[in-house]
Amino acid sequence: MTKPVVLSEKVWADIYNQIAKEYPPSVLLIRDKMRSVLGFTARRHEEWINQEVDVKDIRYRTKYCIHLIHLDFYNEPKRTMFLLKYSDIIGKTSLDI
Repeated sequence: MTKPVVLSEKVWADIYNQIAKEYPPSVLLIRDKMRSVLGFTARRHEEWINQEVDVKDIRYRTKYCIHLIHLDFYNEPKRTMFLLKYSDIIGKTSLDI
């Protein structure tokens, strides 16, 4: 297994809609078919971020959660093709995480 591609939920929604236009619904709904056709499986991941905030000389520590999508690739050539094919979507919204 190769390194996963990490996407924000917004970027994944854009890519998901593009894939839905190009492939039959079963490719996105059945994990085994997603893995065999697209070369990856998608999983949701929550990441907790610690942040320190200074308010009137008092330091507060806050935590917040960001939701990410990890695409676990099982084939390096398919991972490369995915990154090439959807680089315009990933690149223009990569700062929205």
